[in-house]
Amino acid sequence: MSENCTHDCGSCGESCASRQADPQDFIEQPHELSTVKKVIGVVSGKGGVGKSLVTAMMAVKLRRKGLVTAILDADITGPSIPKMFGVTEKATGAGETIFPVYTKEGIQIMSVNLLLPDETTPVVWRGPVIGATVKQFWTDTVWTDVDCLFVDMPPGTGDVPLTVFQSLPVDGIIVVASPQELVSMIVGKAVQMANMMDIPILGLVENMSYLACPDCGKEISVFGESHIEETAEKYGLSVLARIPLDPHIAQAADKGTIGEIEGEWLDSAADVVAVYQKGEEK
Repeated sequence: MSENCTHDCGSCGESCASRQADPQDFIEQPHELSTVKKVIGVVSGKGGVGKSLVTAMMAVKLRRKGLVTAILDADITGPSIPKMFGVTEKATGAGETIFPVYTKEGIQIMSVNLLLPDETTPVVWRGPVIGATVKQFWTDTVWTDVDCLFVDMPPGTGDVPLTVFQSLPVDGIIVVASPQELVSMIVGKAVQMANMMDIPILGLVENMSYLACPDCGKEISVFGESHIEETAEKYGLSVLARIPLDPHIAQAADKGTIGEIEGEWLDSAADVVAVYQKGEEK
């Protein structure tokens, strides 16, 4: 072990003996009062593709199916989950225990914005501190009888995604992408990272897939023809959903009423996760 070791392997490039251990050895235990059946990471190879939106809508869909859902907002520098649900109250705690905030739909959420004095306060922290915060959201938060915990990951394949994959018992991931041709390369990075960490990929969700004409219903490819099917085939994955550009969705996210959005776009994706979540409790 290096004399300058920070004990955060997720942001370290040293090849010390500690890094030779089984990846499972780095997994952090949840709070002793927590019960979580499945942990699903929602990832993207780049920012701005709607990863947080998909996370929120998936949690709502499964909640409507009768499952207990929760969201761990691991996007520490760009948290948006509380805003989407219209949550303004702060998380509470006792000692080293943190209690998540419940949305009006009954979804448990934990985000750095629930701890900051103001939601516009910037998080100007270095990687190791951010990584440690994400781990605390898992180890110190009391997640109560959760069937499916969604982790809203920061974009890319850097420190924090690596920390999540190494520290949290992620059972599977959903990759969110957009229609551009560039998507194949970007998705490829996320897929290869998941494969390196030996985490199953449940499938792809394409956001901003098309615009439905309000007059005739024709699908207009605003960002060009979709490449999601060929990308999925290239990596042996399934396309779980295609979400359109819809002003009602954007307005709901801005107004904090994402839980009220109706639509069948994510039904198949929710069905896949609902089946997958059955298993032993962690």
